[in-house]
Amino acid sequence: MNSSTPEYRRNATPFLHGQETETVSRVLAAGQYGHTEVTEEFERKVAAFLGVPDAVAVTSGTAAMHTALLAAGIGPGHEVVVPSLTFCATIQAILACGAAPRFIEVAPHTLCVEPDAVAEAITPATRAVMPVLFGGRAIDLSGIRSALDRQGIAVIEDAAHAFGSYSGPARVGGTGDLTCFSFGPVKNLTCGQGGMVVPRTPEEAATIRRLRLLGVVASQAERQAATSYHVEAFGLRYQLSSINAAIGLAQLPGFKTTEVKRQRLWRAYRTALHGAKGVTLVDVDVDHTVPHLFVVRVADREVVFRRMLAAGIAVGVHYPPNHLQPAFAQWRRSLPVTEQLGREILSLPFHQHMTEDDIHHVAATLKRATGNGR
Repeated sequence: MNSSTPEYRRNATPFLHGQETETVSRVLAAGQYGHTEVTEEFERKVAAFLGVPDAVAVTSGTAAMHTALLAAGIGPGHEVVVPSLTFCATIQAILACGAAPRFIEVAPHTLCVEPDAVAEAITPATRAVMPVLFGGRAIDLSGIRSALDRQGIAVIEDAAHAFGSYSGPARVGGTGDLTCFSFGPVKNLTCGQGGMVVPRTPEEAATIRRLRLLGVVASQAERQAATSYHVEAFGLRYQLSSINAAIGLAQLPGFKTTEVKRQRLWRAYRTALHGAKGVTLVDVDVDHTVPHLFVVRVADREVVFRRMLAAGIAVGVHYPPNHLQPAFAQWRRSLPVTEQLGREILSLPFHQHMTEDDIHHVAATLKRATGNGR
């Protein structure tokens, strides 16, 4: 695409701070591209940023959720309470463990689960709750935490959207739950591709590290210095390459810029759309969040969607409800709120390459597409 193309016409692209090429070049020159000390340095620096004792890097956010579920002991015969309104990766991670999703509703104003909905969905088979921090917004389940703990139900956060956001005084990931991040191409912090799990205990950290490297517990240095190694349990090839970790290391020092820019763009949208009839903003609690998306609800979404595309605006939908997907039909439940939201939600262009002028143009176009300002 031509570099002169307005940013509102572009799909989101990775935002680079300028040092990524240099850090990747150093890894390429070193000739070691797998899991190396660079990966472990990235783990340490993310843990320090979040204020947690440990963090375990993996290949993707999906791998993070899969290994976190396995580390929590989730398997066949178990149910995981999860919102239907999420990316399908959340559900596929549950199925990869042999467990079953138990779909629940979200709140219309946040697209996040509420404690009451979680509590009502719990069955004797429930072993985990997987809240999705939609748009980057933290979720507070403290009101039902004692009940979850009594029943041995783990909370495993799908925080793919929420790197850098706050839950109270702590960053998401620092509140004691198993937390899973994604560092995909257009996430708040990118590794090109990657993920991270914040474990609850050293034992969980050790389990995830074993799982991510095919059941092998010896480090790369230990394997290079010996004629054999031990495969101690089931495992997968989920380790994060040093090339991807190097991108993440270059991103971290500039994260404050990311935080400020994303919050400013989100607030600019809010101001530009204030009073627009038929347009409802999905609230991300921007003062405590590093927003990942800007989502609105509109009537006649299909019509508005087509009008926006025709006007050259790169809109999208996050996400089609999973309980209506053919692959997950076995676990379908009646979720009228989610089904209505699935017909209304519209994601507007939102990425750090945009300017506030871009935001005002998109907002003006949306107003015209929804019948405002004619």
